[in-house]
Amino acid sequence: MTGAVMRCPLCSPKHQGHPNSPEYLTDPGDRNGNTVWFTVLYKEMSFLRTGYNKLAVRRREDYMGQLAGKVCIITGGGTGIGKGIARAFAKEGASLVLAARQVERLGVSVDEMRGYGAPTEAVRTDVTDEGQVRALFARTIERFGRLDVLVNNSGAFDGGPIDEISLDTWRKVIDVNLTGVFLCTREAMKIMKGQRSGRIINIGSISSRMPRMNSAPYTASKHGIIGLTKSTALEGREYGISAGALHPGNVEVEWRAASTRPSDQEPMMTPDDIAVAALAMAVLPPYANMLDATVLPVGQLYVGRG
Repeated sequence: MTGAVMRCPLCSPKHQGHPNSPEYLTDPGDRNGNTVWFTVLYKEMSFLRTGYNKLAVRRREDYMGQLAGKVCIITGGGTGIGKGIARAFAKEGASLVLAARQVERLGVSVDEMRGYGAPTEAVRTDVTDEGQVRALFARTIERFGRLDVLVNNSGAFDGGPIDEISLDTWRKVIDVNLTGVFLCTREAMKIMKGQRSGRIINIGSISSRMPRMNSAPYTASKHGIIGLTKSTALEGREYGISAGALHPGNVEVEWRAASTRPSDQEPMMTPDDIAVAALAMAVLPPYANMLDATVLPVGQLYVGRG
């Protein structure tokens, strides 16, 4: 077998060559002239490793642009869950319009998103003000020319025993959590119907399933989100518009991190955790819709509470 060329043990029996090694070299120090297998394997593994690295880079490039070319409005985008969702969307190549009432925090959020390379616009908006909501959507079209995803995230919490809740308190929570979502959805539908495409993601709460004590305004508003989401999905269907509700459990947003209330010492998620779910909803193919999703800490008392 002097001078013999051994076949590759990693490939078919007929294979005696590779793109990076046309033929196997025999080791002159081998008495029988056989190929030294560690040399063969080294060449084989180098070839496979190079191919794997190229594939990994290609896949990573594909993944990093899941929202490339998409225009997304996120209300409540200056803090908490809204900021977490904005961060996730920015890293996936989206163009963003962030809306909130607090200009200073909104500006900080916008600077961060631009740091990820995302074209980002800030629009000061009170979602309970019909005129300001119209201006938000008008500015989006003026800047970007379209709207692909709306995330209705702005929210308010207040409550107490039902017999002690003032009408002002009730109206404040319902106006932000439900009427604000309606106003934004109405403007989005006007745009998306013309495009015959679009996706609306409403941030609800597990309180829509199981209430806490002394939270009637908040709980009622989040139950309303479920009905509004289903109505939106139904009316949008023939226009290629989808709508879904994402219901978070405990999330450690800024105000909860500083709270000493017992309920704020329970197991928590981060805004970025919720953003993972929101992103999953946003990047679904246009023919698919996640109508309803619940995400909560494993240790949170939810199933069986109430």
